[in-house]
Amino acid sequence: MNKKTKGGSSYYEQITRQYDFPSRSFEVREGRLFFHGLDLQKIAAHYGTPLRFSYLPHIGSQIKKAQDLFKESIRSLNYEGSYTYCYCTKTSYFPFLMEEVFRNKDVHLEISSAQDIPIVRALHQGKKIDKDRYILANGHKISNYWQGLSDLIQDGFSRCIPILDELGELDHYENTLSQPYSVGIRIATHDPGFPFHTSRLGIRDTDIVSLYREKIVPSRAELRMLHFFLNKGIRDEAKVWAELERLVQIYCDLRKLEKNLTILDIGGGMPIQDSLGFSFDYSRVIHKIVQTIQKVCAKNRVPCPDIFTEFGTYTVGESEGVLYSVVGEKQQGDKESWYLIDGSLMTHIPDVWGEKKKFLILPVNGWNREAHKTNVGGLTCDSLDYFSSDLNSSEVLLPKNQPTDPMLLGFFHTGAYQNFLVGFGGVNHCLIPSPQHVIFRATEEGISEEVFRPEQTTNQILSSLGYSGGKS
Repeated sequence: MNKKTKGGSSYYEQITRQYDFPSRSFEVREGRLFFHGLDLQKIAAHYGTPLRFSYLPHIGSQIKKAQDLFKESIRSLNYEGSYTYCYCTKTSYFPFLMEEVFRNKDVHLEISSAQDIPIVRALHQGKKIDKDRYILANGHKISNYWQGLSDLIQDGFSRCIPILDELGELDHYENTLSQPYSVGIRIATHDPGFPFHTSRLGIRDTDIVSLYREKIVPSRAELRMLHFFLNKGIRDEAKVWAELERLVQIYCDLRKLEKNLTILDIGGGMPIQDSLGFSFDYSRVIHKIVQTIQKVCAKNRVPCPDIFTEFGTYTVGESEGVLYSVVGEKQQGDKESWYLIDGSLMTHIPDVWGEKKKFLILPVNGWNREAHKTNVGGLTCDSLDYFSSDLNSSEVLLPKNQPTDPMLLGFFHTGAYQNFLVGFGGVNHCLIPSPQHVIFRATEEGISEEVFRPEQTTNQILSSLGYSGGKS
């Protein structure tokens, strides 16, 4: 394999000189890429391209790794609380994926919309979850959402915890529930990397104590949890640790008032591999999370909380990829070459252009060919339908194409959000229904109106996802 091709170094040689490769999920055999042992060229030949695929066993590996690392940090630090893993459902809703997630022990749910509730019920009816599972309900709640949560609690989902997102939300549960129930409070976080100083989601830290004293104390609700979300995820950066300390301090202040407040829920997941040069010390970061919480609690002389996390991208992101064939090659100018693929990056992997997000791109074949830099463009006529390797260059190092053995390209670790940002089967991000569409026409009598398409129903959403019981 490590031989030079005529005219320069092979792609394999260049990659192995620059990176620690083979590593993680990938290996190369006879010039072909294998993903978790899957022969991708053989798969592409059998099914054709473009092809999206999901490798489900990796999901369980990710869950177990995080559970083990948190438990090890808790043990080594003599931390008083426990750890609970939650899956953030809005990352991907497919039933086959949910079944794989809940095949693992001690995994719970975080939901974000009213349309999640029939999915919870479908998982329960299919015996994938029981009624003792934690259901953490985030997001701003309109009537069908808070009513659905009330119904779940009344139906015996005893660990369904509405997380209050605005000051008046508790009133809805007080008006619909007659039994005691648990709630959480979402703290509005600060993130200097965003165009706003404070998130639109959650309750201002200056309002939390008054909310507790004036509304929660006289109600049937028991405050069990504080939740916060780190917009850019958990990273090993000074501003992340500073924000974590600030938020844990809020927990400590409230814990002194409410002894039943025992859970701290950390939203915003850990990163996944988006390039061959990716490096992240999961063990160190998790240890520092536990250590930081312990330090702030010790300083305030309050018991350490049980730690919950909501990992979505981390859970499923690395389990998926998309394969394309190079169907055209163009030279534009003296130095700018293009590989044109048989699909659209804009419509298949929308974060490529919407957020300039990085995904791992690798050739499936041709690893023993000479390498060169080229641009990768999609099949649409939109100028933004291309892959950008970084902010300064759109070129990607890939093997040279051969007409007798055309290039196959893989975009890997695309399993989080991409399917629903593009409206897979008519299903949108956070399962928000497509709105009603009304057409107005000019006629001899004036303006006529016609409902072209009514608002999407929950059953239509479930049917598109593949849940049994969903009807179009």
